[in-house]
Amino acid sequence: MERTDIEAQVRSRLRSLRHTLGLSLDELAGRAHLSPSTISRVETGKRTISLDVLVPLAAALQVDLDALLDLHGDDDVVIRPVPNGSSGRTTWLLSRPAAATHAMKLRLEPAERRPEQQVHPGHDWLFVLEGRVLLLLGEREVTVEAGEAAEFATMTPHAVVAVDGPAELIMTFDRDGQRAHVHRHADGPR
Repeated sequence: MERTDIEAQVRSRLRSLRHTLGLSLDELAGRAHLSPSTISRVETGKRTISLDVLVPLAAALQVDLDALLDLHGDDDVVIRPVPNGSSGRTTWLLSRPAAATHAMKLRLEPAERRPEQQVHPGHDWLFVLEGRVLLLLGEREVTVEAGEAAEFATMTPHAVVAVDGPAELIMTFDRDGQRAHVHRHADGPR
């Protein structure tokens, strides 16, 4: 991709994010501690894009700098999950590694003993495709049947176990949850 194409893409993203958030040039300028004319010149291509402008704009628009500079096209929108199994569970990552929100398909086999409950920053959401699971939330035990979903804060100690046979579910979580769920199980239980 040529430099002018990259700059055009970044300018377009900045303008689109500003419009999506419903911010005027003046409002964004106040948040970014830049002048409205600087932002306007960046968006229209009359000013060079530089880090001294991009960093405060990304912060003011509440996005990572990586999101503004991401050069990967979306030509191939199909994700081809690869199973990864260990200790009675198989996972398939359903989102790209750099995504802000991660999705995973999980197949759980019934376990002889309950897993240790974990905590981490973030929020988890799960949907049971088949079977049923027992969601352990601290002292609480919640049965979630096929076709049902659960959502919970992850600073509460939690774990999920299959009940009366294998269970398959879809889970979504943020990057903190991805580190806690995917990496912990890829290396085996701690």
